[in-house]
Amino acid sequence: MKEDTYQPRTYRHWIESKDLIPFDVTVKETDLYIRASSNLQRKAHRLVLKYRRQLEDYIKRNPAFAASLEPLPVSEDAPVIASQMAAAALKAGVGPMAAVAGAIAECVGRELLEFSPEIIVENGGDIYLKILRKRMVGIFAGDSLLTGKIGLEIEPEDTPLGICTSSGTVGHSLSYGRPDAVVALSASTALADAAATAIGNRVNQSTDIDAAIEYGRNIDGLKGIVIIVGKSVGAWGDVKLCETSV
Repeated sequence: MKEDTYQPRTYRHWIESKDLIPFDVTVKETDLYIRASSNLQRKAHRLVLKYRRQLEDYIKRNPAFAASLEPLPVSEDAPVIASQMAAAALKAGVGPMAAVAGAIAECVGRELLEFSPEIIVENGGDIYLKILRKRMVGIFAGDSLLTGKIGLEIEPEDTPLGICTSSGTVGHSLSYGRPDAVVALSASTALADAAATAIGNRVNQSTDIDAAIEYGRNIDGLKGIVIIVGKSVGAWGDVKLCETSV
């Protein structure tokens, strides 16, 4: 999913985490909302600068990486974050930038785990989390009546986990479909991000849900999928849907 700073951010509070310390980190298009056991804003800011610099420098040398809408191999000198994005894009069948928000969230979150046993990093609706107790993650689905009504129960033993959302009715990110929300879950947040985009591209109406889920089931590394179109919901895999009160 393309990083986007022009979205309503009410959904950022749709994760049960009152016991953690929240803080923001914003650098250009990257806009992170992070929760941890202490305020790690300075460390997180340095990490965002590091990973953005790596990507920006790589894109300067390889401009096709930012422009391609199809999988693209990386050069031998590619930074790890670019390689992760390219690998996720190849599995999902999309361009590497479809994985950028999830990749940054995961790279920053993994390094912050050195300083906090629990980390939740949200980047434009794409989430990396490592938790120690069960938490509920609400699903934002635009104008659907199900927005704020359903969510995912996440167990600590299932983390670290990436939970990424793509929408064809909310935001400015490129999408060829019209789902209110496609949520993809994977141990790789970059893959969850790329897969949510790829699956969302195949959903224009509720009758497309089954075929889109079938496509997503064949993406190696995905743990679960939730698709919302209006009042219709489809789900597959290791997902536990629950009612919310956000």
